[in-house]
Amino acid sequence: MKLLPSLRQKKRYVVFEIVSDKCFSIGEVQEAVESSLSKFLGDWGLAKASPLFVKEKWSETKQRFVIKVNHTFVDELKSALILNKKIKNTPALIKSIVTSGTLKKAGSYL
Repeated sequence: MKLLPSLRQKKRYVVFEIVSDKCFSIGEVQEAVESSLSKFLGDWGLAKASPLFVKEKWSETKQRFVIKVNHTFVDELKSALILNKKIKNTPALIKSIVTSGTLKKAGSYL
């Protein structure tokens, strides 16, 4: 049985870019993102935000990725990832590029 549209969770897709001298793999980035989100939001906030790292939308050359999140937690997601300063003990800056309501539009920025 499908949920009614009014009961479904509204979501946003946020595109992030990693600025660093080194190129990272998808596993290293996903681990850094998950740890920074759990530190910033905690278990309860992580459950309410329900972030999802979209593996299919990973750009190895541009070092860009997409995260799906609840529409009320977009600002918290950006704050958590901006505060992350290192990935695998390498200085790295994670900055947000664009926020979109559809995955197709977010994928166009990769």
